[in-house]
Amino acid sequence: MKTNQLKDRVAIVTGASRGIGRAIAIGLAGKGAAIVVNYATKSAAAEEVVNQILARGGQAVAVQADMKDLAQHERIVAAACKHFGRIDILVNNAAITHRHPFQEATAAAWDEIMGVNLKGVYFLTQAVARVMAPQHTGKIINISSVHDTRAMMNNSIYSISKSGLVMLTKSLALELAEKGIQVNCISPGAIVTDETRDRLSDPAYRDRVLAKIPSRRVGEPEEVVGAVVLLASPESDYITGTTLYVDGGMLL
Repeated sequence: MKTNQLKDRVAIVTGASRGIGRAIAIGLAGKGAAIVVNYATKSAAAEEVVNQILARGGQAVAVQADMKDLAQHERIVAAACKHFGRIDILVNNAAITHRHPFQEATAAAWDEIMGVNLKGVYFLTQAVARVMAPQHTGKIINISSVHDTRAMMNNSIYSISKSGLVMLTKSLALELAEKGIQVNCISPGAIVTDETRDRLSDPAYRDRVLAKIPSRRVGEPEEVVGAVVLLASPESDYITGTTLYVDGGMLL
């Protein structure tokens, strides 16, 4: 793909201080987009992402906002419009999980996970779509997980939230299509991140994971970026409401 194919585009990436979000922010910047690097708590990590983008000649700004606090969403939208004048791309990447056996799960855990993974996505997208609609162009990309399809032991709330994200993608794609906005979803499989690194360092656990992946390896965060760039670019203008699995064949 062209190096500057996202030139003059402005992208918001939530949860961009680490892991897949960090890779996406840097990857989109490498294609020419100006980036709003959202983070919830890790300000130093977010600034490091910004500095890396700036050092490579890109444009970026870090903005703190907790996705489950809807009142904080306006900070992100306002920052994009103030610094860059528009919003062309929203990558809803921020997500949390707390592992609980079903019979030990609490309403508080449900509210927190759903608040970030589903409710936060819905209402941030609503705020961003209000900016995109008059432009009659926009790309919404939701980052889900193979666990939107494949149930996960002791992690039912997370899996339910991600399954809901797939239907959210279809529903919003249907409503926003006539406004020139495409809404799609990317579902990564086993990816090495700060959250998964410790578990994957256990040989027994890693072997169990690899046995489920035809490619016989786990992915790197950067391997999700190509799919995001495609769905953020004009090449995907006739793609909407779909989910792309980046999983090394895990769902096979």
